[in-house]
Amino acid sequence: MGKRRRRALAAGAVLGPAMIAGALLTAAPASAHGAMMVPGSRTYLCWKDGLSTTGQIVPHNPACAAAVAQSGPNSLYNWFAVLRSDGAGRTRGFIPDGKLCSGGAVVYDFSGYDLARDDWPVTHLTSGAGIEFRYNKWAAHPGTFRTYITKDSWSPTRPLSWDDLEDQPFYSVTDPPSVGSPGNEDAYYHWNARLPSGKSGRHLLYTVWQRSDSNETFYGCSDVVFDGGNGEVTGVGEDGGGPTDPPTDPPTDPPGDPGKVCKAGYRSIGGWNGGYQGEITVTNTGTLPLAGWMAHFTFANGETVDSLWNGTYTQSGPDVTVSNANYNGALAVGASTTFGFTVKAPSSPTALEPHCMTS
Repeated sequence: MGKRRRRALAAGAVLGPAMIAGALLTAAPASAHGAMMVPGSRTYLCWKDGLSTTGQIVPHNPACAAAVAQSGPNSLYNWFAVLRSDGAGRTRGFIPDGKLCSGGAVVYDFSGYDLARDDWPVTHLTSGAGIEFRYNKWAAHPGTFRTYITKDSWSPTRPLSWDDLEDQPFYSVTDPPSVGSPGNEDAYYHWNARLPSGKSGRHLLYTVWQRSDSNETFYGCSDVVFDGGNGEVTGVGEDGGGPTDPPTDPPTDPPGDPGKVCKAGYRSIGGWNGGYQGEITVTNTGTLPLAGWMAHFTFANGETVDSLWNGTYTQSGPDVTVSNANYNGALAVGASTTFGFTVKAPSSPTALEPHCMTS
């Protein structure tokens, strides 16, 4: 089979036809919403696959077409609504085997996304590599995200069961930072994680978002292949093709991506027994001035912030979010500012990888 052209999707792209699609619906929307965007869930990537200039859903991917044939186009107009209002974070014993990807949803019919097929849109990844997860916040809520991965024995050609997933999530995060205003594709939660090592070939990531302010819980499947990829997506659109050879070049940052309008870089200032000092530089890498910024980083070794200057911070477990002070939030294009901090460290210091966003 000949090599087909890879199409890398920009998770932050704004697509106007989605708004037109909403106007075509007669069903009332569900009360709250969200779905994994990176790596994309089945409903999200099938929505991307089916978008047309008229706002109608016209699937190109055969698995997406089969899902819409079974569940109807409302399943994609509401790609962010795979939920159970009575979920309360429950998984095994609550969602039946074979219905994990649909979450056993009752508000809309998502049963088509449980179909056992090997031709769903797929995200190309590298085992053991770092990844920035992005989860859409069509409506914003506090809560915890848990992400599981399939065992090596899993096959995409049989219905997904709980026994196909590793018993414990390989990563979880509570109340991660976010960008954008709810109600559009540009709004999402994001967090850095490391993918499991020793994985190869096709797998599935299963994400559960459990709200802490209600029992509402969201479920979703993201099809991935560990082939040395850097987040490229295949199987979407008329020329999307199917799984291809490993990519040789990393994807470029899409213009206007709200997560890329600034960057944050860390350097160690020094350390001592039981602590260390660090500094983070925030730079406006966008095309417009910034009125404010936030930086987020995650400790890995039980550290706590002892003091911080040139900003204000909150720490929740290992996650630290820093907002600008009232005198260094405005940054012209290309301008930078720094904030520093000291840390209490019970063990070795974390090599921090901060992420910057606008506030």
